[in-house]
Parts: sequence; C-alpha cells; structure tokens
Amino acid sequence: MSGTLYAGLGWLPKPPADFAAQCRAVEREEGDLGRRLQGLANHALGENQLNQLAKAMARARAAGRSLAPLTPFKLGIISNATSHFLVPTLIATAARHGIALDCVEAEYGQLLQEALAPDSAINRARPDAVLLAIDHRGLPLQQPATGDAEAARATVDAALEQLEAIRGGFRAHGNAVSILQTIARPPESLFGNLDAAIPGTLRNLIDGVNRGIVGKTAASDDLLLDVAALAETVGVANWQDPTLWNMAKLPFAAEFLPLYVEHVCRLVAALRGKSRRCLVMDLDNTLWSGVIGDDGLEGIVIAQGDATGEAHLEVQKTALALRDRGVVLAVSSNNDDAIARSPFQKHPEMLLREDHLAVFQANWRDKATNIVAIAEELSLGLESLVFLDDNPAERAIIRQTIPQVAVPELPSDPALYARTLLASGYFEAITFSSEDRKRAEFYQDNARRVALQKQVADLDAYLASLDMVMTVQPFDETGRARITQLINKSNQFNLTTRRYTEPEVAAAERDPDCLALQIRLADRFGDNGMICVIICRRDGSDWNVDTWLMSCRVLGRKVENAVVQELLALAPHHGITRVIGTYKPTERNGLVRDHYEKLGFRCIDRQEGGATVWELDVATAPRETLPMEIRRLGFEVEAAAD
Repeated sequence: MSGTLYAGLGWLPKPPADFAAQCRAVEREEGDLGRRLQGLANHALGENQLNQLAKAMARARAAGRSLAPLTPFKLGIISNATSHFLVPTLIATAARHGIALDCVEAEYGQLLQEALAPDSAINRARPDAVLLAIDHRGLPLQQPATGDAEAARATVDAALEQLEAIRGGFRAHGNAVSILQTIARPPESLFGNLDAAIPGTLRNLIDGVNRGIVGKTAASDDLLLDVAALAETVGVANWQDPTLWNMAKLPFAAEFLPLYVEHVCRLVAALRGKSRRCLVMDLDNTLWSGVIGDDGLEGIVIAQGDATGEAHLEVQKTALALRDRGVVLAVSSNNDDAIARSPFQKHPEMLLREDHLAVFQANWRDKATNIVAIAEELSLGLESLVFLDDNPAERAIIRQTIPQVAVPELPSDPALYARTLLASGYFEAITFSSEDRKRAEFYQDNARRVALQKQVADLDAYLASLDMVMTVQPFDETGRARITQLINKSNQFNLTTRRYTEPEVAAAERDPDCLALQIRLADRFGDNGMICVIICRRDGSDWNVDTWLMSCRVLGRKVENAVVQELLALAPHHGITRVIGTYKPTERNGLVRDHYEKLGFRCIDRQEGGATVWELDVATAPRETLPMEIRRLGFEVEAAAD
C-alpha cells in the first residue's frame, strides 16, 4: 500500500478513462479554462498524463486563452542533472494547486554561472523562486581521507559554501526565494552499519550537508524541499537508479517523478497562501467504527487494544496534532445533533472533545450544504477546507458539487486513514510561528462571535458587546515573519495582492518614506492576533497605499474604518495631505471591490482591466466614533498624538 500511496499519489482519485481525450478537448471548452485544467490535474496522474495535460495547457496559451483563475508564478530551475523532463510535469502539477506555472531553465550543470551572472537566463527572467535541484553529485563531496574528522568538516563546509553562493547570487540579482533540497543519500555503504559514524564517508558527509541546509532555510525565508525524507519514505534503494543516471543523468527513478514535482508544487502553492486551514471530519466509520445512531455509545468501536478501534484513534490523534499546529477542526455529519455529540461528551476512549471543534454540524441536510455553512461560520473560503470521509459516494458528491474543497481518497483499511491524510500534503507549511499555533483557537473564537451576532439584532450593540481593542504598531523584527506570511497568503481582503519576501518587508520597515503598520485585534472572546497589514509609500504629500490586507475573520467589525482613522491621525505628522488607494481586481478579491468607496474615498481613475484609483483628503475626511479602543505601540510621542 505504501508504494501505491506515495509513488501513485494515492490520496487523489484515479483519472477518468478518457483523460487523454479530455486534455485534447479542454482548450475548446467555454468558461473558466483554469478551473477545468485544475479539475483535470486533481487526479493521480502519471508522467505521461502530466505531459498530456501540460501540452493542453501550452496549446491553450498559444491560442491566447487565459488560465484564470490560476495564480501566475515563475519558477527558475537549476540542476546538475537533466531537468527538461521536469518542466511539463511541474506545469501540470502546479495547476492541481491553483498555480499557472512558468518555468525558466538554466543550462545543464551551470550552477554558479547561472546564479552569479546578472544577465543569465534565470536572473533576466526575475522568477518568484528558484529550485536548486542539486543532488550529491552536484556538490564537492569527494571523500577525504576516511576517518579524518577535520577534512570531513572542511568538505561539508565547502559544499554548503557553494550552495550559499548560488542562493546568494539569485538573491542579489533578483531577490528570488530559493528552494533548497536536502540530499538523498545513496544506499551503498563502505562500513555497513558504522557508515554514519565514520567521518568522511559519503553517508556522513551528506548528513552534515543536510543539517546545514535545514539550518540555512530555518534562518531565512528560503524554502526547504526535504528530498532526503522523500527518498527515505519510498526507500533510498528505490529512489536512486544508477542505470538512469548513467544513461540520461536523471537524478531519481522515473516512477517517483509525479511525487517529486507534487512536493515542489506544494511549496509554490504555500508560498502563494494556498495551503488548507480547516479539516472537516465525518463521524461514523471515520472517527470511530460503527454508526452512533444505530449502535449506540456502547456499540461504536474506538478502544485501545482493538485493531479497528486503534486505527480510528490514530485519526483522532492526527486531527489533534494538526490542531496543535493551527489547523481548524470541524464536523459535518448526517446525524441527530445530540446523538452525534454524545461520544465527544461521554465516551471514555474519545481523544477529540467538543472544545477541540470550531464548528459542529450534525443534521439531516446534505453534507455539501453543511460544509458551505462551516466555511461561512469560520469566515474561510471553500478552498481552505479539507473534507475527510470514509464513504466514497459522499467524497464523490463533494468533489462534484463544491470542487474547491479538497477531498482525499481513503483506502478500505482505516489503519491507513491517518497516513493518507498526512501524505496528501494539503496543510503544507513554509513557516511556523506562535500565531500559527493559535490559529485554531482564533477561528474557534470567531465561531463564538458569529453565534453571538445571531443573538443580537442590533449591529452596533453587538460590536460594543465585543469589548474590542485594536493595537497599531510599525513593522518590527518580532512581527516580520508573520507580516510576510500574511502578505503572501492573503487573497480575498487584499486590495493589490502584491507579494513581498522577508528582506523586502525589512526594507519597508527601514524606509523613512514608508508607513508600514501591523495591526492586531483582541476582544472578550480572545486574541485574534495580527489581522491587518498596511504599507503606504510617500509621493510628495501623498501616501500611496501599496498594500492593504486584512484577515477575513474580522469582517463586519469596522476594523477597516478604524484603520482609516489611524491613517488620518498619523498623516499630518508626516506632512501628508492626501491618501491614494488602488484596487486591483483578481479572481479572489472581489470582496473589496467597493472598499474605498465605502470608506469615503473618491474615485479619480478607472483603468483598463478593472483597476480603480481613489483619493481621500486628509483635511476634509470625516472622523468616526468607533466601537473599539485603539492602542498605539512603538511610535514616537508626537506621531502618536491625534
């Protein structure tokens, strides 16, 4: 099963029998081509099928068709191996993750040359990221005198210095994020079981290089692609194919190509904020064995010491572990509400309890309706949800009716449910902060706010009852990683959807002609964390709003009104008389189309493509009474006074 799960992308449904015909026909179909391509990509595709889909995408582009709503991304690729075979499979796989990928390749083996030359193909293209697809044969790992610890350290340092020179070159000439691979070790050993312990063996050197790569990515905004872990998962002897390397300089066995490009594209998608945030779970035969409505509390199987019961407990353990890293948990079940809740309240073996769940939907409506309601209650887009259900018919219905929701295929054996969910990579992370850990609680608190709002008829009374406190402070080193994360993952409440790397955020922080604000919100239900980022750039006596984004979970709470009042209060201390805001439409930010108009801005330009430009006169703009306390931190005294 493990080989099928990983090499065969077993969490995805099998492609239709007429997949090739659908690929040939897709560019002639009406409607959103990007959605149709994403639907075709969302199957367990082999190398040939990925190439067929990539050709269909190329034909559509050549015909002038837009791939919207797929998000554009440009990826540079350098390698000491043959990389041409990667490009079409990367392009097709990226569509699965909502990305319209363009690839720029370096010449074979041109590692340092491509990175350091300002006019190289990749540096001229200014990609969003560069994949450093380098294995042990592309690094200076010639084995020193075996057993010589000092020579071994020098060899590891030389390899890491080469990688640093490559990533530094791309950073200097285009500020591109690097995707650094850990190194898959060959299975052959000189000393057998002692190989890892002897300085200077290839195994020992690769272990040292991998520790260095992990450290480099942890200390920067570059991304880690853990190829060593991939190889270990499927077996290093299976991953390494000496025949393919000798014949074609292919760095790993061909059967693992779909798995490799899937992991690359997960990182690209996560960089664009497309990782999932919520796990919606079925109950019967998913979290326990049996049907609670028929078998009763005593009849469901969930106990330790029972093979089936322990399999379902593993699903619960996995859900709790995901929650601990910030994934929101919810339930959607066709059941009587009181009966469905009883195991969470009364069963002694249950690990999941009601207070772990942000939303509990147990009723006799169809699950698609319930899942939509869960998304609305959490203020999340459907593309943020993953639905886990043992029933193949239910999975097929959700894929058909709300295709934005990710639905992993589950095998017949519940012992493999948890492994399959984690193998799917729907919750791919590129950073992890204290706020990420608290995210599940943020959304759980938000669900309570929604419940309170339903009880209070008057909006002003509801907002006043929240006892909100908004904290405004300039960008700083402490918040920098979270600011970067928000900028790169926020899509709906984002006026321009400009993306910034962490060094670019730091540059804005230091720029005297830039007002860069991070904003947090707390209320009587809890701390929402950082919920808004503003970057305004000076142009004479104007502030041009370069970036304005907010978390959708604080919609309808007049936070945007409070932000405007803060800009108006700070503007005179910076010699600003006018605030200029631009709305640039995307497929996902229609929510804020009328944002500036609602806040009292006047439209001064309507541009081709739907972009609009708005102005607000600082002197004449109305001041509002707001349902929250405003606290300012980190400002000079004179700049903080109204």
